[in-house]
Formats: sequence, C-alpha cells, structure tokens
Amino acid sequence: MSYTCLHYHIVFSTKDRRPLLSPDLLGRTCQYIGGIARNLGCRVMRGNGVADHVHLAASIHPSVAVADFVKTIKSNSTGWVHETFSERSDFGWQEGYSAFTVSKSNLPRVVAYIENQQAHHKRVSFQEELATLLERHEVEFDERYL
Repeated sequence: MSYTCLHYHIVFSTKDRRPLLSPDLLGRTCQYIGGIARNLGCRVMRGNGVADHVHLAASIHPSVAVADFVKTIKSNSTGWVHETFSERSDFGWQEGYSAFTVSKSNLPRVVAYIENQQAHHKRVSFQEELATLLERHEVEFDERYL
C-alpha cells in the first residue's frame, strides 16, 4: 500500500495572455476544471484567477503526472468553452504552465492567496506575480517567456 499527500499550486494563462475570462466564464470554467480533476481521481481545492490566467490548488493522484493533469485540464476545458460559448471560439490556453509543490501545512495559505486573486491583481501584474512565485521557489526562468 502506498500513501501520498501531493498538493500543487498550478498557474497557467490564456493564449497570448488575452483577457478572455470574464468573471462569469472564469467561475464556470473553474467549476468545469474541478470536474475534469475528479474524473482523473484528483481534486481541485480552489480555482480562481483573473481575465488572463488561472490558479489552482490541486491534489493530484500519484498515478497522474502533473504535466498530464494540466494538459488534460487545458484541452478539455478549451473544448467545453468552445461548445458551451459559441462566441468564444477564440478561447484557448497558452502553452506551458507553472507548478509548485505545497505542503499540507501551507495549503490554507495558498488557497487564501488563490481566493484573493482579483484584489491581488489590482496591485500586481501577472508577469510580476509569476516572477515572484518562480523566484520564491528558486526556479530559473527567462523573463522573455513570462
């Protein structure tokens, strides 16, 4: 028997960082993403974002690679947006993502951070936020790709 506790903070943006996520679409998309996660045997504790990106606090089953989790979420949610909102045929997600492990003890703070995205982004751009997250987790990055 294996025992795991695998929590992640995952961030990805809309294609070309275009502001495609209205508040209504953001909420419904995060709910749909939660359903995709459940179908994979995973769980999204909180999803939220702003017009050009989303954050997820997720618990991922050990049989599911993080890359496969994000790929499935992005492709299935894009298809759902296209089918459900015909006027959103231009919707899509940017290639790539950021994922950070989260300890169980720090999970409430990450969830609170995700819940506070709208207020947070009144002060900080997505690029500044992502650079800070990458630096905090000591991930090397090229600023051209933020």
